[in-house]
Amino acid sequence: MLRWIHKVLALSVILPLMALVISGSVLSVMPAWDRAGGLSLPAEGISVADLAGWTTGTYPGVEQIKRLPSGKVIAFYSGNDGSTASVVDPSSGKPVSDYAPSAFERWMTNLHRSFFLGDGGRMAAGAAALAMLVLTLSGLQMTVRRMGGWAHILGHARGSTVQRLHADLGRLAALGLMVSTLTALYLSLTTFGVIPDGLSQTPSFPTMAPSGPALPVEKIASLRGIDLGQLRELTFPNPASANDLFHLTTAVGEGYVDPASGEMVAWQDHTVGRQIYEFIYMMHTGQGLWWVGLLLGLSALSVPVLGLSGTVVWWSRRRARAPIVANVLAKAADTVILVGSEGGSTWGFARTLHAALTANGHKVHTAPMDCLARSYPAARRMFLLTATYGDGTAPATAGGFLERLDGIGEPPSFPVAVLGFGDRQFPRFCQFARDVDAALIRSGWTSLLPLETIDRQSPQEFARWGEALAAVMGDDLVLAHVPERPRTHALTLIERFDYGTEVQAPTCVLRFALPKSRGFGRLGSRGWPRFSAGDLLAVLPPGCTLPRYYSLASSADDAFVEICVRKHSGGLCSGLLHGLRPGDTIEAFVKANPSFRPARGRKPVILIGAGTGIGPLAGFIRANSGRRPVHLYFGGRDPASDFLYRREIGGWLDDKRLTSLSTAFSRVKGGGYVQDRLRADADRLRTLIAEGAQVLVCGGRDMAAGVMETLGELLVPAGLTPAFLKAQGRYVEDVY
Repeated sequence: MLRWIHKVLALSVILPLMALVISGSVLSVMPAWDRAGGLSLPAEGISVADLAGWTTGTYPGVEQIKRLPSGKVIAFYSGNDGSTASVVDPSSGKPVSDYAPSAFERWMTNLHRSFFLGDGGRMAAGAAALAMLVLTLSGLQMTVRRMGGWAHILGHARGSTVQRLHADLGRLAALGLMVSTLTALYLSLTTFGVIPDGLSQTPSFPTMAPSGPALPVEKIASLRGIDLGQLRELTFPNPASANDLFHLTTAVGEGYVDPASGEMVAWQDHTVGRQIYEFIYMMHTGQGLWWVGLLLGLSALSVPVLGLSGTVVWWSRRRARAPIVANVLAKAADTVILVGSEGGSTWGFARTLHAALTANGHKVHTAPMDCLARSYPAARRMFLLTATYGDGTAPATAGGFLERLDGIGEPPSFPVAVLGFGDRQFPRFCQFARDVDAALIRSGWTSLLPLETIDRQSPQEFARWGEALAAVMGDDLVLAHVPERPRTHALTLIERFDYGTEVQAPTCVLRFALPKSRGFGRLGSRGWPRFSAGDLLAVLPPGCTLPRYYSLASSADDAFVEICVRKHSGGLCSGLLHGLRPGDTIEAFVKANPSFRPARGRKPVILIGAGTGIGPLAGFIRANSGRRPVHLYFGGRDPASDFLYRREIGGWLDDKRLTSLSTAFSRVKGGGYVQDRLRADADRLRTLIAEGAQVLVCGGRDMAAGVMETLGELLVPAGLTPAFLKAQGRYVEDVY
């Protein structure tokens, strides 16, 4: 529901919202521009009387002196050509330049406040500000769900480049947008008198007449006691009226001054309402706080980008998750299916289950796991189909599920079944599904079926689960899932480098030409996307709908696609790849893997890999054009046979892309493993990590487990652990 509100509201107010934020961004620059052209006050104090005396000497017909929020002082006076105005030097009253309000700024202000439509436009602008506030709060809440709760709101965003851009920019701009919209709503309400602004509460004009001839303005005691920094405006008595007085407005109040006695004959402090109004006006416009204006303007500029990226994300999800046929309302469903998905594939299985149950006469409601409701009045059963993201965390559509589950008090009467999707090559296979199942048991929910898991989206395992479900439900239920074939591009092999034959571990580095059709990144383009080392190349063998993933050892800037592949006995995809010769083609696509890459900055990077795990690490080194400190630990079997990238590594050491190299080979005399090299370098590693180094590990799960154990031992004297480094994003693994 929250996502629907966010989407519909954004599409409904896009035009007035764009006019509002773009005009607001332009206006936000004006206070800083105005301040840059103003003259600052001298270090010693200058009174209002001093300035008034100097200005009177320069302009005998002065009518008013006004000090703008930027500090610029304006003198309004009568001359030969009628009323005019000049900017004056606050330390002398001398003219600096003519003054005329900017026509462009006035035009932009009218656009921002009312769309040139008078009071109706002011109401529309207020409504647009309210819509922006709702969009900001709903977007922030959805981000919290996606990140897995408020405790993780500052964590690393997941998903494609556009999804991460949308989440990161939204989090960065949220505070500024809330300040802008809340202050705009307040000002809009004061405009229509809903909230008093306190501006109408002024002191009454005194009935007494001046007691004699006027004193020189610089001698007036009441004005000498007020510092120029407090001045808002000083209006001079009308020479044609013997009863007129000085009208003074300062930062704290306003009153009338007798020009003959120099006394303050009437005064009123600004009310609390006026002080609140002026503070909020200052916060919204930046007038008096120019740096706040710039920050709010930058936040406003994020809105067009958020609108574009949000549209791309919505359209991508719409394409990936086609509408489910016969999806009944939650309150009317006898069967509820909730889905936790990261890339969209789990939705395909949910669609198959939904269709089969519907064909058997059930009323089925299917939705994301984040949409878990407190009650389902007609439900008789529930199914939770969920993938696992990364190292055992919730996928995109289930980030807030466990929190919502905790908020449900009494468990429902209907039973629930959990089905997990994952890949057994990862050590925490289907971990989130296991966490969900354990949470349901703790909360007292009844189980319809024991937890079951599906390896690598296997249709056969899904069908077997369907048979067990049919037996429990007593239905004639057949789950025949046909995965949708991913959209791929043809890659042509241009070079290959073979290793490892002598040590019975045939491995090759395959280099493919980029496809001829190039897109514009991942911004919804149907062409080949931009990619980085550490992203994944998904290879689709002929006649297969299930891709195999290989870490990329190159980036788009290298102008080729490169992977490292070890041949496995009976391996369908590795056998296909090892059989390729230059000129042969494969079908593949890129999957982003932003969680595995060096953090930005100049902090040292420690790369640890063995075997084909060196692939993405080599890509990181190749891309190190800034020559940040990079230290590589590599393990193999025999340097004469499977020292992958040996020649390139030598060149990287020479040109300083690689700072140091430590190798370990297990099948040579005096050999060992990469963990042994880590122990030998314990002191240096502790120093590097204490300096903020990031550790990236890539390779088999046994090697990765050994590296983590070894580093855990080495870091004890420093009071650190790999788990602590992981929480900081300084220990990252890509394990297979």
